[in-house]
Amino acid sequence: MRDRGRTRRLMGLGARTGGALLKTRLGGQADWQSLGEALFEGLSELKGPAMKLAQIMSQWDDLLPPDLAEELSRLQRQAEPMPWPRIREALVMQYGELDSRFRDIEERPFASASMGQVHKAVTHEGETVVLKVQYPGLADVLESDLKQVRRIMGLGRWFKVPQARLDALFEELAAGLRDELDYRAEADAMARYRERYQADSRLVIPEPLFELSGQHVLAMRFVDGTPLRDLESADDDTRQKVAVALADWITEELFTYGELHADPHAGNFAADEQGRLVIYDFGAVIPVPEARLNAMMQLLEATLAHDPMAMDEALVQMGGRQGQGAPLSLYRESAACVAPLFAPGEQDFSDVRVHRRLRELTPKVWAAMDRLQPPAETLLLSRALNGHYWNLVRLKARLDMHSRAQPLLEWARKA
Repeated sequence: MRDRGRTRRLMGLGARTGGALLKTRLGGQADWQSLGEALFEGLSELKGPAMKLAQIMSQWDDLLPPDLAEELSRLQRQAEPMPWPRIREALVMQYGELDSRFRDIEERPFASASMGQVHKAVTHEGETVVLKVQYPGLADVLESDLKQVRRIMGLGRWFKVPQARLDALFEELAAGLRDELDYRAEADAMARYRERYQADSRLVIPEPLFELSGQHVLAMRFVDGTPLRDLESADDDTRQKVAVALADWITEELFTYGELHADPHAGNFAADEQGRLVIYDFGAVIPVPEARLNAMMQLLEATLAHDPMAMDEALVQMGGRQGQGAPLSLYRESAACVAPLFAPGEQDFSDVRVHRRLRELTPKVWAAMDRLQPPAETLLLSRALNGHYWNLVRLKARLDMHSRAQPLLEWARKA
């Protein structure tokens, strides 16, 4: 990756994004599809933190204009791979002469993303492995890119988000991106999760190969599977089986182990031939303190009770509401959107009426941003839970969220 011209292009994309936001703010109609196409083309080539931020944005597709959300989601499905000669440079830095370690390496990646891409390889012993290769030079341009991301995030001032809050949000995002560059830490997390869930026959976590891994290359045993994003056309039994496993796993992560896999990108999950949930990527695993879980459950209980004053109190305690005047009518409408998913009995996550109501709330949420501001320490947590919600939507999950939530709400009351 080269720094020359990179800053200029990122600034240009940021200016174009800002112009669209300003036009909307002033009552005009922005060309969101054109902006999305420009972001896809520019960020797909540039890779790095700015592309990662766009992928994160795309997972909040209930808050984005549909045309923009669709174009940004392409960054998760169709990002242009980095040419093989550049990837080969990174592999040679890790292994030296490649022929001495591998019988064959596929030059065409079978997955590419913001921070790296994935290639299959075959060892001299005949074992198929996966090499997750960090883009060459990414660490060198990270801080430069983050400066431009900070400038782009500064657009939040137009929505009356205080600079101190923007700075805190930026630091949370930056820390997560820096952590994702450490492939040794990811290998450790993968090994920890394998041991933790070895008795759960519904989950498959690839084995990291420490002897072939380093700071910028993560090697693991190959586990085949159909990506979650391609399961929408799978048979209903498979989808429901995967959805239940995903929901159970997230709950156990949070409430038993106090951790969460915080990158819900649909490409990080798959189903194998037995219908088991395969979890590939562990570059973003965050701790979730018990106090934060308790506050989240208090907010949920207030929401399900349609109690706007209690919702406001929970948000204030979480640091998510500042300023004067609680937006009580917005709380009431939000509760009316969310509560049906927690009604007794199975609820259908593919019910478009729920998504339509959430999208209709978006302008009101933006209008209340002078009072509703996401706590920085919950940025990655909120992103992960929102992304997993949309993964359940893609799976057309039918879950009894009422029965699932009751013991968790009871736990929070006792805590």
